[in-house]
Amino acid sequence: MARFGGLVATDLRDVTSDPSALDSSGFWAVSADFEGRLVCARFGRVREEPVPAPVPGAWRGPAAGDWTSSLDRAAYTAGVRRIREHIAAGDVYQANLCRVLSAPVAADADVDALTALLARGNPAPYAGTIRLPGHGVETATASPELFLRRAGGVVESGPIKGTGRTEADLLEKDYAENVMIVDLVRNDLGRVCATGTVSVPDLCVVEKHPGLVHLVSTVRGELRADAGWPGLLAATFPPGSVTGAPKSSALRIIDALETAPRGPYCGGVGWVDADRRTGELAVGIRTFWIDRGAGVLRFGTGAGITWGSDPEGEWRETELKAERLLAVASGAYAPSEGPSREDMAQRRPA
Repeated sequence: MARFGGLVATDLRDVTSDPSALDSSGFWAVSADFEGRLVCARFGRVREEPVPAPVPGAWRGPAAGDWTSSLDRAAYTAGVRRIREHIAAGDVYQANLCRVLSAPVAADADVDALTALLARGNPAPYAGTIRLPGHGVETATASPELFLRRAGGVVESGPIKGTGRTEADLLEKDYAENVMIVDLVRNDLGRVCATGTVSVPDLCVVEKHPGLVHLVSTVRGELRADAGWPGLLAATFPPGSVTGAPKSSALRIIDALETAPRGPYCGGVGWVDADRRTGELAVGIRTFWIDRGAGVLRFGTGAGITWGSDPEGEWRETELKAERLLAVASGAYAPSEGPSREDMAQRRPA
């Protein structure tokens, strides 16, 4: 099954790794790992259904102290300093450094039960769940970030760079970082959009999310007549906001410094309605996934590193991004209010 806001998809028909299927027919759930593994699942039935209220005992999450990190504080701050050395050498302008948190999970854990908790504890505009245990995909995301939205020939991306508890926490470094990534996304979309159609309608808008604020920009373009989902994904993946600039250099640095694969974290999670030529993929941040082989629940967190980065400050940003979500998953955060009706409406295919 798959769940995106107020939609539920069931009756699994096909599963493929071929992105051209997204230009065929039917409703597809899409999961793309940061490392490149793509799973597209076509469902025969799609219905409107609000995210159910959490059922007591349905989700048994890890205790708050069970989580371990692929990079501890010393290793992460050392990585930030290494990236600054790369910047000083002219190898890169910005790179995103991430770490993966892991904790034991019950054998019968169901990500859809976790989704119900996330919808109440951390409502997000691009929340989604894909549960395909036979294909190694059990993911629940509370992503605030748009990777790609397509409506016919128009495509849009909403990169996030810059995070703080309040707007007053945002630094000059955050605004500069956002502009750098906007340029990268403009370049990516320009590879598959008609010349002169790529624009930036919104730059560095402050958005409020549960427990923090983000700087968000919008990049939009019109796809060339010969461009479909395979070309669009090839031009833009992995998302620029979670790699760095230039992207090729940032990816090499990330590979050298990070000690665990990101998996669906920092990849793409969402839906495509091939019949209507619409779709919406989130950047897989604020994302949990079950690794059945290891018997663990995983969650990723990271920060964008620039010359102006303070290593300890960047570590604290990764902690801030994880804090609320880990509390929800452990059952330590249970607010009374659910997601707004407006949030639910945003998730419906056009």
